[in-house]
Amino acid sequence: MKTIGILGGMSAASTQIYYRLLCQLTQEHLGGLHSPELLIRSLDFDRIEKLQAADHWWEAGEILNREALALERGGADFIILATNTMHKLSGQMMNGLSIPFIHIAEATAHSITEAGLVAPGLMATAFTMEQDFYTGKLVEAGLTPIIPEEADRQNTHRIIYEELCKGITAKDSEAEYIAIAERLVNRGADCLILGCTEVGMLISEANVSVPVFDTTQIHCAAALQYALETKM
Repeated sequence: MKTIGILGGMSAASTQIYYRLLCQLTQEHLGGLHSPELLIRSLDFDRIEKLQAADHWWEAGEILNREALALERGGADFIILATNTMHKLSGQMMNGLSIPFIHIAEATAHSITEAGLVAPGLMATAFTMEQDFYTGKLVEAGLTPIIPEEADRQNTHRIIYEELCKGITAKDSEAEYIAIAERLVNRGADCLILGCTEVGMLISEANVSVPVFDTTQIHCAAALQYALETKM
C-alpha cells in the first residue's frame, strides 16, 4: 500500500471528512484490521483565508509548496490536496516534487463522463466557480459546467466560509443550497458537483433531483485506488 500524503486544514472540517472516508473505504476494500497509510499536514486555515481575501495567492502557494515538500520528505508516495479551491495553486505547490499529484477536478470530471453526463452544475467557493483553474479541467474533459447566477454564487460562498468551514450546518442554509441546486437544474444541469469539500454537509442525492458528484468522496476513492496499485 502506498502512503497517501494529505495536505489539509483548508478547512479542518473537510480534512476530518477525508480521514474518515479514507478509513471507511480502506476497510470496505480490504476488511480485517486494515486502515490507510497516511501522512497528514493540516494548516491553520485562518492564515490561508486571509491570504485568499487579500489576493496574496503567490504567498499561499509558497506555503503549500513548502508543506508538500515536507510530506514528500516524510515518506508520502503521492499527494492529495484536501480542498477544491486551493487547487488553484496546485502547479506552484508541486514545484520541485518528484511524487505524483491526484487532481480533484480531473478525478471528478472522469466520474461524470463515465456516468454519461455532460452538464454539471457547480456549487463551490466563488474562487472555484468564477476562475478557470477548476472549470477549465471540466471543459478539457468535454463537459459544459453551469455555475450559479451572481447572487447565488455569493450565498454559496458565504455559507461555506461563515458556517460549513466552522462545522455549522443550519436548516435555513440547507434550504438555500437546495434552492440554488434546483435553479441550476432548471438552467440545464444534468448533475451537480459539490465543488467545495464542505458542500456535502448540506447537499446529497437525497435532497436534489439530479445525480450528485461529491468531490471529496471521488477524490478519496481515486487516492485509495492509486494507493492500492502496489502489493501490500
